[in-house]
Amino acid sequence: MAERKSFLLRIDRGTLDAVQRWANDDLRSLNGQIEFLLRRALQDSARLPKGASTNSGASNVEVAEADADLSGDADDGTNTDARDTKSE
Repeated sequence: MAERKSFLLRIDRGTLDAVQRWANDDLRSLNGQIEFLLRRALQDSARLPKGASTNSGASNVEVAEADADLSGDADDGTNTDARDTKSE
């Protein structure tokens, strides 16, 4: 496993709350979600160092679902994920 380094992150409350909700939806910790988002941004901009993990322990299914969510493809009405069903 790669060496991990701690650092302080200053972030506005609204952004932090939004990332926390997203982490909760994806069943990740806040820290895990931030790492996931940073890796995705590095990968999308072709700045991820060679040999670096692209999914930080997330399954390929989780990564594919997140990719679909970001591209807007996941909301076609056929998703049966429990998070998307609303109880009446």
